[in-house]
Amino acid sequence: MTYVIAEPCVDVLDKACVEECPVDCIYEGGRMLYIHPDECVDCGACEPVCPVEAIFYEDDVPDEWEEYTATNADFFEELGSPGGAAKTDPGEDTDFVKKLPPMGED
Repeated sequence: MTYVIAEPCVDVLDKACVEECPVDCIYEGGRMLYIHPDECVDCGACEPVCPVEAIFYEDDVPDEWEEYTATNADFFEELGSPGGAAKTDPGEDTDFVKKLPPMGED
């Protein structure tokens, strides 16, 4: 099991969770952040610091955002497991996230 970042993060990229993560498993894409499912140690430190409440334990992701569990994992298909986000530049968002309309616009 792991934590998942969902839709409220899209186009926000606050990064408070990145600073709180003790294992550096939260990676940056172009429009949102992603948690590496194999590097996350399920400590939960990221969840309470997220200002938009976008982080959920995998079993607790709301039904309307269930696709974000897969898209968090998909982000790492090409990247693999570099052993920490500090070792990487921002990556390219998944196709799912790329296709989303801009968030926060009326």
